[in-house]
Parts: sequence; structure tokens; C-alpha cells
Amino acid sequence: MRLATVLTPMSHENLTLAAQCGVTDVVGRYPGPGLDVLVQMKEQVESYGMRLATVEGYLPIENLKLGRDDGTELVAMKTLLRNMRQIGVPVLCYNFMAGTDWVRTRLDSPERGGAKVTAFSLAEVERAMSLNVRRGEVENDAAGGTNLQADGTITADDLWHNLEHFLRELIPVAEEMGVTMCMHPDDPPLMQLHGKARIMNSVENFERLVNLIPSPSNAICFCQGTFAAMGCDIPASIRRLGMYIKYVHFRDVRGSREEFVETFHDNGPTDMAAAMRAYRDIGFTGPMRPDHVPQLYGEDAGEPGYTMLGRLFAYGYMRGLMHAVSTEIASPV
Repeated sequence: MRLATVLTPMSHENLTLAAQCGVTDVVGRYPGPGLDVLVQMKEQVESYGMRLATVEGYLPIENLKLGRDDGTELVAMKTLLRNMRQIGVPVLCYNFMAGTDWVRTRLDSPERGGAKVTAFSLAEVERAMSLNVRRGEVENDAAGGTNLQADGTITADDLWHNLEHFLRELIPVAEEMGVTMCMHPDDPPLMQLHGKARIMNSVENFERLVNLIPSPSNAICFCQGTFAAMGCDIPASIRRLGMYIKYVHFRDVRGSREEFVETFHDNGPTDMAAAMRAYRDIGFTGPMRPDHVPQLYGEDAGEPGYTMLGRLFAYGYMRGLMHAVSTEIASPV
């Protein structure tokens, strides 16, 4: 297991703190179609003794999800995979949430000691969409695509069809380039949201995903908080999906898929030590990063879920668990 992190911003201060805390792998956001920016990011990370291990977020795939790409997004994604091979970045994390990204209805729910965490309530979903628009994370989802109904909705069958096309086009390129594509679950893992179906919302659907195009490059990002919101037994699910898990978001939530709050890593319902043992037992050796950390004192101006002090706490907690399970005798999977 390799301790990884996303850094917002990827500043000298944040890179230094991450390196000092024992982070080995850094996650970069999609920088655009050119190679130069990706090279600069890699060189910047390496200058602090870490490696750029993953590209995640802001990918140009919205029309691919909706089945209305004119070929532009496929070309951009194939170019990205080739660029990742050229500079040695092995993991690409993506999601198949149409019309939005992760959604929360509250960004300042109180946690331990007054720390602020994000929360979701299905009853307030319209407010959630408004929040995400203000954060600049919602793509134009107007109707008009080949698989969009007249009211702008999209069905689960359409999404599965579009996903299979997506994988058939990209997995062969990923295999050739030695890149592993890891699907992130829908967050929240509802059956539909904002009039659009969601399909990456159960363990069974992740099994369907990896069987669509069987390949070492067709893999899973196991986001613990989202699987916890599904009501899954986390250690059992890790073992069940084991050979396909190549990237991990290590976090926890309290509640259900319809209503939940984020927690400190040590303050949620999941047995995080048991989860770490499960990763050890399946032989997971990839990058694992904290995700959606609490905002601590003095961080009100930061991006909710992505401030640095909460990450520092998470780094230490995760490294402690990693070291602890590494000294134990592994149990049979």
C-alpha cells in the first residue's frame, strides 16, 4: 500500500507537508490535452521526493457518458492515456455520473470539536445541485444527446450501453499504454439523481463493470465512504472485489445513501483497522489516499473536504494502520 494524496492547491507548502508526513504518491487533476502541463506536474512532484501516480478528476467525458460524443472526447482520452504512458503515470480514476459529480447538500455539518464536514440529504437535493453549480462542478446537461430523453433524463440501460462503448474504445489503449483505469462509484450511490439514472451504486454493478471488458486495465477505485453509504460490509466487500481494486479512497460516512455525513477517519461506523487488514489480505499495493477530510480550525476559506490540516491528521492515522497491519500475520482471503 502506498500513501497517496490530492493537494489543493499543489503548492510548495502542501507538497512539503505531504512529503514530511510520509506521502509517497500524488494525485493530479486532469490538466488539459497537452503533454507539457502533465510533465511540469510530474517534475514538480518529483522534486519533493514523491511520484505522480494518478490522474483523477475534471476529465473530458461528459458527452461520452451521455452517448453524444462526436469523437472529440474519445480522442482526448486516448491522448491522455498515451501521455500518461510517456511520463510513467500508471493510474487513471474516472466516474460515470452523468450531469454532475459528487453532490452534497451541506458543506459545514459539525463534527468532533466543531470541525466542519460535508453532508447529503436526498430531501434537499435541489439545494445540493445549486451548491455544486456555485462550485463550478456541473457540466452543461441540456437535452439533445442521442440517448437523452426529451426531458433531459437518461436511463440505466442507456448508461450501461454508453459505458460499454466507452470501455471498448479505451481499455485496449489503456492495456497498450500500461495504464489502469479505475471506476469511482456514484456519490451519493443513488438509483437516480436530478432526473438521471446512476449505475455504479452497488457491489453487484461493479462486478458487472469488470466483466463487461475483462482486462487488468479495467479496475475499481474502492471509495470506502461511498461503499459505506451503500450499506456494505466494508472488509467483506474489499475481499469480494479484491483482485479488481487498484486504487483506494480511504474515508468513512455515517448514515445511508439517502442521508449521510462525512466523519473523521477514526470517528465513523466502519472498522478502519479491519478494512486495512482486508487490503493487506487481498495483496493491494496501489495508491490509497484520504478523501473529503474535515475542515479544521482556521480553514474556513478552504475548499470543503479538501483542506490540508484534516489531511495531516488522515496521513498519520493511515500510516499508523498500515504499519500495524503489516506486522500482523495475514488471514486467508
